[in-house]
Amino acid sequence: MSATTRLPAGARGLDSEEAARRLAAHGANVLPGSTPRSLFAIAAGVLFEPMFLMLLGAGALYLALGDRAEAMFLLSFVFVVIGITLVQERRTQRALESLRDLSAPRALVIRDGRELRIPGREVVVGDLLVLHEGDRIAADALLKDGHVDVDESLLTGESVAVTRLAGTPSARLCASTVVTKGVGIAQVDAIGADTAVGRIGQALASTSEVPSGLQLSSRRLIRNLSIGGLALASVYCLLNWLWDGRTLLESLLAGIALTMAILPEEIPVILTVFLALGAWRISQRRVLTRRVPAVEALGAITLLAADKTGTLTRNRMQVAELSIDDDVFRDESATDLPEPFHALVEFAMLATPADPFDPMEKAIQSFGLRWLEGTEHVHAQWSPEFEYALSPDILAMTLAYRGGAQRQYVLATKGAPEAVIDLCHLPADERTSILARVERMAEHGLRVLGVARGDWQGTQPPRSQHDFDFRFLGLVGFVDPPRPEVPAAIAECRAAGIRVVMMTGDHPATARAIARQVGLSERAEVVTGAEIDALDDRQLRERLRHVDLCARLQPVQKLRLVQVLRAGAEVVAMTGDGVNDAPALKAADVGIAMGERGTDVAREAAALVLLDDSFASIVAAIRQGRRIYDNIGSATRFVFAVHMPIIALTLVPALLHWPTLLMPVHIVLLELLIDPACSIVFEAEPESADIMKRPPCPTSATPFAAVSLVHAVIQGLGVALILLLGNGLLQGAGFDAEQGRSATFIALVTGVLLLILANRDRTRPLLARSTAANPWLPRMTAGVALMLALVLWVPFLREVMRLAIPHASAAAAALAMTGVMLVWLEFQRVIVRRRASGVNG
Repeated sequence: MSATTRLPAGARGLDSEEAARRLAAHGANVLPGSTPRSLFAIAAGVLFEPMFLMLLGAGALYLALGDRAEAMFLLSFVFVVIGITLVQERRTQRALESLRDLSAPRALVIRDGRELRIPGREVVVGDLLVLHEGDRIAADALLKDGHVDVDESLLTGESVAVTRLAGTPSARLCASTVVTKGVGIAQVDAIGADTAVGRIGQALASTSEVPSGLQLSSRRLIRNLSIGGLALASVYCLLNWLWDGRTLLESLLAGIALTMAILPEEIPVILTVFLALGAWRISQRRVLTRRVPAVEALGAITLLAADKTGTLTRNRMQVAELSIDDDVFRDESATDLPEPFHALVEFAMLATPADPFDPMEKAIQSFGLRWLEGTEHVHAQWSPEFEYALSPDILAMTLAYRGGAQRQYVLATKGAPEAVIDLCHLPADERTSILARVERMAEHGLRVLGVARGDWQGTQPPRSQHDFDFRFLGLVGFVDPPRPEVPAAIAECRAAGIRVVMMTGDHPATARAIARQVGLSERAEVVTGAEIDALDDRQLRERLRHVDLCARLQPVQKLRLVQVLRAGAEVVAMTGDGVNDAPALKAADVGIAMGERGTDVAREAAALVLLDDSFASIVAAIRQGRRIYDNIGSATRFVFAVHMPIIALTLVPALLHWPTLLMPVHIVLLELLIDPACSIVFEAEPESADIMKRPPCPTSATPFAAVSLVHAVIQGLGVALILLLGNGLLQGAGFDAEQGRSATFIALVTGVLLLILANRDRTRPLLARSTAANPWLPRMTAGVALMLALVLWVPFLREVMRLAIPHASAAAAALAMTGVMLVWLEFQRVIVRRRASGVNG
């Protein structure tokens, strides 16, 4: 609340110590709802995972075959799998919880006699809530001062707002309802589960995240692969039993091994971890992700519709210039406000609420108090008797105050200059002169309001402001300088193929001036709200192809612009801050609300919230969104590539009557490498150098596209062929089964590392990129080396894995296979790169 707010008697609120005591005694102000999954629940969920069931099945079969060491080794991995799952789930859960804490509703309270913005969960019984337009009420409360209109549709289903007046039976306010108009102070009398919405039940409080497009497409892919894998494994089991002469238990074990090799169970882990941690990383750039699936859309944004005030500019609005006829007052170097301008400032203040929310209205009050404090022109004790709000038909507002005589009222009006001129019914020549002054002020980047005064006598206020007689007083110009980081951010958008469109309620000349200063557009053409209303959707879509500036807009027109742009195949991100911006924010592919000046309603309608209201933060979020999408694609390619040699080394030896190369114990050990590679190494991969120098990815693009996966499959099949040929040559050279298996297994494990390198960045040679950029890659390499050392040199593990310490020739063979794999992966990378360059060219 500003210094001009009139507090009710005794409105000091609670003191901080008492508030802390009540919070500790009664608990947080939260609704009953879903709680984070416990560690036990996560562990129980693992019991139904396919990989876990196959581990149990393989362990039981080993026991039935009498291989107790192998059985115990496999069953011990049950706890390892549970441990890995717990770590991944908790890591993801902590990221999501931190986002929920940031996105929790806030409340403005009075404590110790001053305003304090606190999280809604810290509101306690007895707190005084300060309510403004757009606030979501944090708890059940009784209105003590003021009057507000409240949207209670959440509770009643009625869309029409109801008026609540202090000191009347209608003063009751309910938690989770929204203030749509007015200002008030309310005292909290119930929190959390004791509120009206809390008593309704958990259904209103608990929310579930809708699966994203990537998650849905991945589920379809995994379902199809699982069905195909199970069918292939069943056929393989029967072939082993009926054709190869193995026992039924051995055949079942072989079938389980093949199923474990085929199932890409890492895909859900990739999406869950990458999107959740990606949202957390974006929050480190001062952008809060309220809905995790929105992270996907960031990389596909083609058009960014930005509000001017506070996003492109500093949102430090201040009165810079006053204009009366040909007389001009500029605040920058003045020491005194000349008398002719006193009435203009006086009525600008009277046309402004005492406790304003809008930055321009705050600037008017601050300017007026600075220059007129202590004079007869400041009327802090006056209260409006009735008012006319800003509307799409009349872009001006009027406040009426009781005058000296009975039934006589003083009227104060401010608004868009053309609207105020219209209300004053000025002759054409005077109108033209004023609009020329408005144009000159706007060309200097000033936002201009007209101010008028009037007198009226009567008992029943007329329905429209047009029914009053007004006298035009002058113009007020506001300056809001551009943010210094915006020009570079806009240039970065342009290089990334993202078009930036300004949507503002300002004068067209003001929009042009700011656009020039930030380098938004060289095109001088502007489309106004009135012109938009005159065009049908097809005409408007065509007009928007050639216009980057939209001025004099109403919120309903922003909604239409978003819908038209989306219908024209644009992926639209839009910024907004007011209650009336909520429909457009919801309609956009990515709605972005202002965190500092935005209303609760706007924040809840948006997918992202700018914590610092800066345009540059939006660009940083887009950069992070592209990085996340790239890394999901890299991890997905790696998963499909790495499964190819595992499948081949499991399936082909049985068909060729070779000794078994991969058993379930080997596959489980490999999965312990693949899972961290997917969920840790690729997630931490830094962005590529050209990430903001390429066009947005199409909305139809997906990491699971056939073209991308075909390259990964070919990559993996090449590695599989090299390993199979190498093993065949070893057998032909007289190597025994354990030496051949050891050499092949060593080469396969190093091949996993090579596949990680090959899929990190396909634009550079495998060994050219420094590992310092990804801190997890050296750790992964060290982990692989340690694992190989343990399984080869610890007798128990070596026996369970049926490996042998490789002699010199076997080690040389493993090294040779690794070298050939390196050449193959580099050759395949070059071919893919050349084909991609040819298509782009």
